[in-house]
Amino acid sequence: PRSAMDHQPKFFENLSGTGKAIGVLTSGGDAQGMNAAVRAVVRMGIYVKAKVYFVYEGYQGMVDGGDNIVEVSWESVSSILQVGGTVIGSARCKSFRTREGRLQAAYNLVQRGITNLCVIGGDGSLTGANLFREEWSGLLEELAQKGKIDEEAVKKYAYLNIVGMVGSIDNDFCGTDMTIGTDSALHRIIEVVDAIMTTAQSHQRTFVLEVMGRHCGYLALVSALACGADWVFIPEYPPEEGWEDSMCVKLSENRARKKRLNIIIVAEGAIDCHNKPITSEKVKDLVVQRLGFDTRVTILGHVQRGGTPSAFDRILASRMGVEAVLALLEATPATPACVVSLSGNQAVRLPLMECVQMTQEVQKAMDEGRFLEAVRLRGRSFENNLNTYKLLSHKKPDAELPKTNFNVAVLNVGAPAAGMNAAVRAAVRVGITEGHKMFAVIDGFEGFARGKIKEISWGDVGGWTGQGGSILGTKRTLPAKYLEKIADQMRTNNINALMVIGGFEAYLGLLELSAAREKYDEFCVPMVMVPATVSNNVPGSDFSIGADTALNTITDTCDRIKQSASGTKRRVFIIETMGGYCGYLANMGALAAGADAAYIFEEQFDIRELQANVEHLTEKMKTSIQRGLVLRNENCNENYTTDFIYQLYSEEGKGVFDCRKNVLGHMQQGGAPSPFDRNFGTKISAKAMQWISKKLKETYRKGKVFANTDDSVCLLGMRRRNLVFQPVAELKSETDFVHRIPKEQWWLKLRPLMKILAKYKTSYDVSDSGQLEHVAMHSPKEAETGAI
Repeated sequence: PRSAMDHQPKFFENLSGTGKAIGVLTSGGDAQGMNAAVRAVVRMGIYVKAKVYFVYEGYQGMVDGGDNIVEVSWESVSSILQVGGTVIGSARCKSFRTREGRLQAAYNLVQRGITNLCVIGGDGSLTGANLFREEWSGLLEELAQKGKIDEEAVKKYAYLNIVGMVGSIDNDFCGTDMTIGTDSALHRIIEVVDAIMTTAQSHQRTFVLEVMGRHCGYLALVSALACGADWVFIPEYPPEEGWEDSMCVKLSENRARKKRLNIIIVAEGAIDCHNKPITSEKVKDLVVQRLGFDTRVTILGHVQRGGTPSAFDRILASRMGVEAVLALLEATPATPACVVSLSGNQAVRLPLMECVQMTQEVQKAMDEGRFLEAVRLRGRSFENNLNTYKLLSHKKPDAELPKTNFNVAVLNVGAPAAGMNAAVRAAVRVGITEGHKMFAVIDGFEGFARGKIKEISWGDVGGWTGQGGSILGTKRTLPAKYLEKIADQMRTNNINALMVIGGFEAYLGLLELSAAREKYDEFCVPMVMVPATVSNNVPGSDFSIGADTALNTITDTCDRIKQSASGTKRRVFIIETMGGYCGYLANMGALAAGADAAYIFEEQFDIRELQANVEHLTEKMKTSIQRGLVLRNENCNENYTTDFIYQLYSEEGKGVFDCRKNVLGHMQQGGAPSPFDRNFGTKISAKAMQWISKKLKETYRKGKVFANTDDSVCLLGMRRRNLVFQPVAELKSETDFVHRIPKEQWWLKLRPLMKILAKYKTSYDVSDSGQLEHVAMHSPKEAETGAI
């Protein structure tokens, strides 16, 4: 990171797009969230005073020209945020593959002065764009020779700039952690698996599910992780020789453990180690012949591409759209075509061809049977997923497990958050694999004090990943008033380490326990906290388990509410979200739902601001978009309550618009966990458990565990690109304890983005935005520190 000293902040509004024309197209297979990307590019382009053009039907429209390339306005992209697929169409295009076709395309662009292209698509589409760029000056020369354009135009439009965004549900593009559409596709798969589980449970059936991914196993792997599938087949990591036997043994063992169903997930491109396809039918026949289990095949097919984009995809696509416009404004003839993408939680720019080459390397490695290499080339996030899946899905026979004689307790603290159970499951299973005895504490610190603690086995946590709420039970009670009793319980059950999964109370609880170490030796053991709260208000982590699920609930509800206004024109909705004093849900919900304003505690507002918002909505009602959406965090201001704002808007908007209000309440804490929360919960918790094992080894002296340093009480959080263990003592200085929020929050940087997309003039600091980086080949060791 560059220090602030040597770098003047860079502001979006100082970059001018005057005189520039940007063309935006979607190409290749569609993906949910493409529309959000299109919307962001159009609005950001118009905001910097550039002209923006839609190119309909992908490259085909570029070749055909005419009505396929049209200039668009701010309103052109209203109401598309919540729509799946791509509203500007995408077509497979043979003619663009010929020089003749590209010549025609170049002519059509020059006619409109378009020399900036934003391409949203998969690796094929992006490779095509790069070739087009390399040929550009040659194409213009040829057009001039044929007398189609004059020499003036050749000079004026000498360079073509290209920025790509990867829209592909397979997540098969190297250099980016998440492609647009992947999260939504996982939502579709998980919805289906959750539904199938209930019927399979009733009939004791085995289900073989085939998911998309011809050359990439990401969807199969992550959905297997997210639903605790018994077996998964992916192209990058074919099963060993004799897999038929081991799979059948695994399935029958699970049945013997009273598990009433089996789920097997097959990627459509799955192969064995001789590069022969493994089909879902083949897997089904095998199970029927060998085991005689009642087996069904479900092929998900195009369902995975459909439906409304998830909150994650909308936010990702909006962030990427802004980055793309920035990259185009800053491009020079010397900068290579780049893709904008996300690494961890950080926006990055990467040279397009480096990514494409690496993506092709993976395919080559698979074709040549170098499978370990293929997994490594996929990147650390993929590798992490695979390692975690292997860790959690297969229980080794007791004889093969190490015996550490350590006892580790797991508890939930604070309010329920979706994904807590996935975290408990991962902790229990990793702990057992590492040779510890695992104990579950019921009802948080309060239950601990009452001795509600019992040993928990591998099988006890089966099927927990998809369950919402907290199965162990959770309480907000802090440990300070029960210290004596908790210490007793720790001694009685000989607990050598603690893993706490919860929100702000969990963090306070660990601070109290570490302070009590002077008085009680029992607390001199390794302790770790995994953040889980819908509010996402825990210091030391960009994300917490449960926030993504809550965000999706808010977004879905806002979509419905917006739709209810489509009949009754000119209506403004005021929606109250949870979050305590933390504005994360209100702010990100507003970004994902396309709201006009979001009131949060972190950004003080006064009556003038409210007045300006009302005037802004009054102006908006004169356009074709006749509805408004305003989100308000529950504690953003003690006097400007939801009722106050509702009444103010009602009075000021008289005759122009009417108002309705909605308090979302506890529905934000409920529901089945989203794929992100299941996955995040599983991985972060597995990592925390491995840390506990390491600390136990380090602090075991003369027959007992003794840990009393600050670095033995940690919080594991996601910080920008990495998962980091941070001593809770060090996080104190970063915390506002009165309002229970971190003093600095990364998402506040995205706040201007929401305002600009809602047509406000605002200052937007983009100093952070990507310098061009290179695609790094990570070393196998790095996978451990790494990404989610």
